[in-house]
Amino acid sequence: MTMYMDVHRGMKGITAAQPKEAHEADTAIEREEGVHFERAWADPESGTVHCLSTAPSADAVQRIHERAGHTADEIHAVPLAV
Repeated sequence: MTMYMDVHRGMKGITAAQPKEAHEADTAIEREEGVHFERAWADPESGTVHCLSTAPSADAVQRIHERAGHTADEIHAVPLAV
């Protein structure tokens, strides 16, 4: 499994409850694609949200996000971590 960091933009003014709800929508169906969403971070000022996951592919991550109603603008593999 590979780790992925995805980016969602255009969420200026996002509240603490909104990324929590989105994360819960992802985790409710993540197993169907073999994805596991680890954590999410949001910046209400810039409107940027980042999600960290492990998955078989970036496409699997995007399919879960699409089905949950919040398509990622970018998905980056993170092959090395320290």
